[in-house]
Amino acid sequence: MEEGNPSFTVDEALVGIGFGKFQLYVLAYAGMAWVAEAMEMMLLSFVGPAVQSLWNLSAREESLITSVVFAGMLIGAYSWGIVADKHGRRKGFIITAVVTFLAGFLSSFAPNYMSLIVLRCLVGLGLGGGPVLVSWYLEFIPAPHRGTWMIVFSAFWTVGTIFEASLAWLIMPSLGWRWLLALSSVPSSLLLVFYRWTPESPRYLILQGRKAEAQSILQKIARMNGTQLPKGVLRSEIEEKNKSLPTENTHLLKPEEESKIVADNNGPGFFLLTLLSPELIKRTLLLWVVFFGNAFAYYGVVLLTTELNNSQNSCHPTGEVLQHSSNDVNYKDVFIASFAEFPGLLISAATVDRLGRKVTMSSTLFLCCIFLLPLLTHQPPALTTALLFGGRVCVSAAFAVVYIYAPEIYPTAVRTTGVGVASSVGRIGGVLCPLVAVGLVHGCHQTVAVLLFEVVMFVSGICVCLFPFETSGRELTDTISTSKKPPSSSSV
Repeated sequence: MEEGNPSFTVDEALVGIGFGKFQLYVLAYAGMAWVAEAMEMMLLSFVGPAVQSLWNLSAREESLITSVVFAGMLIGAYSWGIVADKHGRRKGFIITAVVTFLAGFLSSFAPNYMSLIVLRCLVGLGLGGGPVLVSWYLEFIPAPHRGTWMIVFSAFWTVGTIFEASLAWLIMPSLGWRWLLALSSVPSSLLLVFYRWTPESPRYLILQGRKAEAQSILQKIARMNGTQLPKGVLRSEIEEKNKSLPTENTHLLKPEEESKIVADNNGPGFFLLTLLSPELIKRTLLLWVVFFGNAFAYYGVVLLTTELNNSQNSCHPTGEVLQHSSNDVNYKDVFIASFAEFPGLLISAATVDRLGRKVTMSSTLFLCCIFLLPLLTHQPPALTTALLFGGRVCVSAAFAVVYIYAPEIYPTAVRTTGVGVASSVGRIGGVLCPLVAVGLVHGCHQTVAVLLFEVVMFVSGICVCLFPFETSGRELTDTISTSKKPPSSSSV
């Protein structure tokens, strides 16, 4: 801060304003989006077995209902990330909300298998915008307690999964899967209702040179929270860097030129090449592996909960009368397993700021490997549910933390693209997961299926350990050049 001309950055403003009513509003809105995505993903565990019985589908056709959703998410996560980095966070997530709601609701009227496949792929395309909401929410949270409040945000996913399991338990036996699909699209519609009151990210605005708009939003946040902005004018990270003395790490471009390059380059290839630049390539590649492993493991545990407790499992009959109906899924076991995410969130909340992101992610991934080991062989139903419960505790904790760490390691210029591309790679894990969890288990290859999950999770844990730096308590960066070093810790 210069004498006689006080100024402050967005991070300093957010720390000064503190966490208050405004952030709770943003939390509620972004959280509703997270509930919507969780419900749309969780219902895949119920719709697959139901339509398999109705339309006499093969195991491959059933698994494709899940895989096409992830395929759509793979495309959407990359596309919406670019839209949000080019045109703003608000435009990014409103489009995704419209696509998700319309395709989700129309899925309930699907007359045949192919129409259901197309509509669920479109749902996945919309759900791919989830990382945009994550980045938008994170960019309003003060640095000192960002980890804790991101875990609170992750709790909305857990609420969504439990609500969907409860809804399926209530709806499926009597009204069927079409009603489940229709009711599960309601949360997405709420995002459209409250969209007009959502502000643009001040970080995005200041990076685009719209400093007055950014400061106006920060003033509104301060008023809503009953506090005041720091004295002076808002300055960008670029201006702050320009005032410092040159060092051996100073980039050759003038800072304002760097900002212009980011703003003016419109091609998708530019954003991807930036993620693979020398400054970002290590964290990008490691993050891709971790996202793949987390998605593969998380959805694998979710699908194994239904597949291993399915009364139609001909490999290890349970002695129950086999019947081809939606009741083939043990809704009670799925409902119980859904509650595993609460202790997972408590574990991550207790450790994410104290032990750090890296330690929390790696330890929970390794613990998940231990829980799934006994499932290499067939186990009694009660023990199977208990082991999958423990595995889900751990993998949900790891998944929650990776969604905190990912946007923290990228600068604002490519944050939503970086998280979006990583999420897209994770969706590849989601596409392959049903082929393993459903296909191999149906083919009586449970040992091979579980072994694959073990290997993927172990490799992911190793990659977490190789991440270049810890982000707990550190400020976010805005430009690529300031991302060459780990972001500085908050002074508060």
